Amino acid sequence: MNRQFLRVLLLSGFLIPAFIHSCTEEEPVHSGPELSLWYNEPAEVWEEALPIGNGRLGAMVFGRTDVERIQLNEESLWSRKGAYENADGSKAIPAIRELLFDGKYKEAQELAVQELLQERLPTGTNAYQTLGDITIIYEDSAEVTDYKRTLLLDSAMVHVDYTRSGVDYHREIFSSAVDKVIVYKERASKGGKIDCTIQLSRPGDGEVVMYKDDMIFMKQHVDNGQGVLYEARLKVLLKDGHIHSTGFGLEVHGTTDLEIRLFAATDYFGEARWEECEDCMHQTMKCNYTRVLREHILEYQGLFNRVSLDLGSSRYCDRPTNERLELVSKGKDDPGLAALYFNYGRYLLISSSREGNLPANLQGIWNEHLEPPWNSDYHININLQMNYWPAEVTNLSECHIPYLKFLGELRENGRETAQKTYNCRGFVAHHTTDVWHQTQLFGSPNWGMWPMGAAWSATHIWENFLFTGDTTFLMDYGYDVMREAALFMSDFLVEHPKTGKLVSGPSLSPENRFITPAGDTAAINMGPAMDLQIIWHLFTSVIEASQVLDKDAEFRAVLEAQVEQLAPVEIGSDGRILEWSEEGLVELEPGHRHISHLYGLYPSPQYNWADSPEYMEAAEKVLDYRLKHGGGHTGWSRAWIINFYARLKDAEQAYYHVQKLFELSTHPNLFDNHPPFQIDGNFGGTAGIAEMLLQSHAGYVELLPALPDEWENGSVSGLMARGGFQIDMAWSDGELSELQILSKLGSTLELRFASSEASLATTPGQLITLEDVLRVL
Repeated sequence: MNRQFLRVLLLSGFLIPAFIHSCTEEEPVHSGPELSLWYNEPAEVWEEALPIGNGRLGAMVFGRTDVERIQLNEESLWSRKGAYENADGSKAIPAIRELLFDGKYKEAQELAVQELLQERLPTGTNAYQTLGDITIIYEDSAEVTDYKRTLLLDSAMVHVDYTRSGVDYHREIFSSAVDKVIVYKERASKGGKIDCTIQLSRPGDGEVVMYKDDMIFMKQHVDNGQGVLYEARLKVLLKDGHIHSTGFGLEVHGTTDLEIRLFAATDYFGEARWEECEDCMHQTMKCNYTRVLREHILEYQGLFNRVSLDLGSSRYCDRPTNERLELVSKGKDDPGLAALYFNYGRYLLISSSREGNLPANLQGIWNEHLEPPWNSDYHININLQMNYWPAEVTNLSECHIPYLKFLGELRENGRETAQKTYNCRGFVAHHTTDVWHQTQLFGSPNWGMWPMGAAWSATHIWENFLFTGDTTFLMDYGYDVMREAALFMSDFLVEHPKTGKLVSGPSLSPENRFITPAGDTAAINMGPAMDLQIIWHLFTSVIEASQVLDKDAEFRAVLEAQVEQLAPVEIGSDGRILEWSEEGLVELEPGHRHISHLYGLYPSPQYNWADSPEYMEAAEKVLDYRLKHGGGHTGWSRAWIINFYARLKDAEQAYYHVQKLFELSTHPNLFDNHPPFQIDGNFGGTAGIAEMLLQSHAGYVELLPALPDEWENGSVSGLMARGGFQIDMAWSDGELSELQILSKLGSTLELRFASSEASLATTPGQLITLEDVLRVL
């Protein structure tokens, strides 16, 4: 059976696991220039290492030839040293609102700090932690030649190749979602030339490591029993030579073929996950390497191969990836690097977010610390949301599910916080949460007093439906979560005493502050722009979902009335959208990284050129002002700006900021540099590139809405548009030349490209070609 037929079966859903197991041996698909990151030297620091992952088990491969380091992660390995309490806001909230309505911002903020906001627990209190390292110490330390280290995006594996003492060495490292194992394979071109010592360790104190025969066991109950209990097991398999254990590792001598398999789990999900890991270990050990590798590639390619992107030829595709980045920073154009970055973003999402697991955190699943920056937790004032911006449009809807399910798990605590702190129904979450599902108020008033995290997250459920049309998921799960988030917001809104319009508050514009007319500095406000935009987005989504499901008409009517009464987002006298509710509030940091008052531009569909041109023009002025004052200085902020300009259909500005993302905010291994590393910028940048090529938020599918001159020739297949349309297209000299659209749901296709508009009725499974479109123009 040929590889292309296998791929067709995988993509169509007809290839079942039993068939995969029966496949004959064949070599993996080879990668082209836009499908591999490669380097001619080992990684010296973590940000140069290459990531692998199966959604749960991750590793960073350094590719060293003397002392190799494989840094490990298991997604549920978290500490737990403390917890927050729910503040009683029954008296404080009304008093704070009254002060804010009277313009007494300083006094309102002081009261919020005194009555509502708990002090943030120390860094590392509830943190995502490293599992540890596999260390491989090689006896031969002679000079190395012909070195190459490669991450193959289309097969999700790292290769390391080099020559030493006349022997060629080849390594393959991957993390299999099928067998739930990390595999390290090394071969020598001459017999018996691999001699090494293998160790498994973890920083800090308390881990118990045991070496026995050809295995290493490592176990620990984190934080003296308060965090999770984890266990890792490492198994060594040899083709020849021999192995024996010492008190310091497993010593391997005279082998030609070395294989290491690493299994790990925690008790976070209970006994079921332990049993699953144990069963996988026993079953996988019955399988040879070729079979484990084959099944890994076939399963992974079933997701990755759905989309293919070509942005034109590049004269630099034969350069190492770090050199390509350096050339871009010197002003060179490299369309292939943008395609590579896009493919890498999809690879990272597949590798860090799989159904049945936790969502990708601030660092995906890759973290080398016990006390990582910001605990490597879930910031839900943009960062977690940005992680999932590319999920639907790049045809990875299954990878979105961990986030949507995690949101539902916040409800139990979120209901308690809503009731006790705000006297509201429904559920609420603030700017940060973690695997322990905290929803309480804590931290500085500059970022802590923000009750919009659950509301924003809930809009992702509706986005999932718009792309997939999955009414079963919406009916059985999604609608109830959206409704509870909307119910909180419905209760939380109050009438402004001067306008009679509904506003939210006390709240803020994430992490930014303003200077009051009295000269004070504050952050808390009533009805900041982002709040109003999120509430509009959530309420209109729940209204539409209620109509689709033909249920909950009474609550729908309440939301419809509240949308009509919702305070409008204001445009200031200088033409910019006001970040806060009054013109006299001046931003303390005019170049702030958060550009929260453009939420209505992206990710929300609220503003577009056809229906609200005044807001689009005002958004342009916001961006001009922010950027002139140093905005976009973090990786994720720059990524957001790409999406803003794509929605504005400003192709050259969108492209400029893609280049700036590479130049200023990308590590050698293409990880996003906040600084430090945060994965959200990778995902936001990937979404931005897709948004430049395809948009569907405004009620129609638009092709090539923000195509820059630098990408004048190219093609893409497999991108998804709302309404369940899968898009394959090519363009030449900036004009559409080929088109095939698969209508998965049978929706009416409203299509726009260049200055053309077309409307076509479709049926499920129907293919629409460019010729079909041209006939109805």
